[in-house]
Amino acid sequence: MSSIRPELLSPAGSLRAMRYAFAYGADAVYGGVPRYSLRVRNNSFDQAGLVAGIAEAHAAGKRFYLAVNILAHGRKLKHVIADLEPILASRPDALIMADPGLMLLVRERWPEQPIHLSVQANTTNAAAVRFWAAQGVTRVILSRELSLDEVEEIRDACPDTELEVFVHGALCIAYSGRCLLSGYFNHRDANQGACTNACRWDYRVAGITPVPAHDGDSLGCDPSAPVQRHAAADEVYLLEEGARPGAYMPVFEDEAGTYILNSRDLRAVEHVVRLVAIGVDALKIEGRTKSHYYVARTARVYRAAIDEARAGAPFRPALLTDLEGLANRGYTDGFYRRHAPNALQNYEDGSSSPQRQIFVGEVIRYVEGWADIRVKNAFALGDELELLMPDAQRRFRLSAMRDATTGAELRRAPGDGWVVRIELPCRASPMALLSRLLAPPETVPECALSEPNQSDA
Repeated sequence: MSSIRPELLSPAGSLRAMRYAFAYGADAVYGGVPRYSLRVRNNSFDQAGLVAGIAEAHAAGKRFYLAVNILAHGRKLKHVIADLEPILASRPDALIMADPGLMLLVRERWPEQPIHLSVQANTTNAAAVRFWAAQGVTRVILSRELSLDEVEEIRDACPDTELEVFVHGALCIAYSGRCLLSGYFNHRDANQGACTNACRWDYRVAGITPVPAHDGDSLGCDPSAPVQRHAAADEVYLLEEGARPGAYMPVFEDEAGTYILNSRDLRAVEHVVRLVAIGVDALKIEGRTKSHYYVARTARVYRAAIDEARAGAPFRPALLTDLEGLANRGYTDGFYRRHAPNALQNYEDGSSSPQRQIFVGEVIRYVEGWADIRVKNAFALGDELELLMPDAQRRFRLSAMRDATTGAELRRAPGDGWVVRIELPCRASPMALLSRLLAPPETVPECALSEPNQSDA
């Protein structure tokens, strides 16, 4: 077993998400400068928020990494140093970067600033890691497209460079950031932080229409003759690759559409034991646009997986079930093991959906067996709920609920905007969250108290 204690790195798209990440077990978070990071469209951080976040993280003994990971066009070089100046004065623990030009400008102005190489650089081999280390990069975030064996080979070949890998979150249909669909359809460049996730749209096969006259010559047909829809257009088509005769991949659609480009979400918690043994320095969760509930639950699960792996315990399958409580597009462990192609793809829908649980509220006050809940989604008397806390989780059936203001008895909390008071079976610790179970629990009995997270000193 490696002596390295991997850093658990969580996404922070806001100060609130950062606080929940730390409360639920993260060692560090990463947030982005809106103009220069890959989440420009859904980023609540501004300059002041980043400065405050860095200061708050350091006061808590935690780390804050700053994403400046676009591949910049020339026009963005003019103001980058001035825009970064007040944020870097707060001394973020590292900048996450992919563009060599931006790295050069940062190095010239702040030669001592640590730089981590972004996954956008698509680093897939040990020679590339050595190259970037020679440029002064202190940590390389490896490509998502590597297997566990390849990660181990790089670790063995580059023992003096910190390595980071993704273990949870959305996957790209291309090497990270290289997909052109968003730029082609919407003129929003994925590598400028404006990706519209066009790979997950609902595509439908349109009927064949007459060919425009100006296209006729290029198609080798009479431009005046309309092209008729052939009966075969309604059939299901199969793709067969030349070297694999008899191995067919269907191309079809149903009433929901066609999602042949849509990747499942990464969930690699079952590989944490191996990654810890390999000696990876940081395990990263994707999701700066996700809710604080997502950040809290993923941090808690992966914190437990890391600590249990370091203690020599075998993988606990219940952790897989805990992650089913999050909205997802179906899960895959990505490229860590080699799969048949359809194991990576979701051919049913392009949106996230809750599998076992849905986030319904957050505890804002607890007094003598009752908790005030800021409601996020509807729940009602008789529902099976889960109280998620940094050090425990409890499942129970809701038996009493009141209006938090008037005290009137309620049967249902309709949804966002309500504050209700519910009876709890145990004390709610600060930053507790509430979810409603959508399926019967398989591994945790009603009102069972989980073991607290154990962190190394």
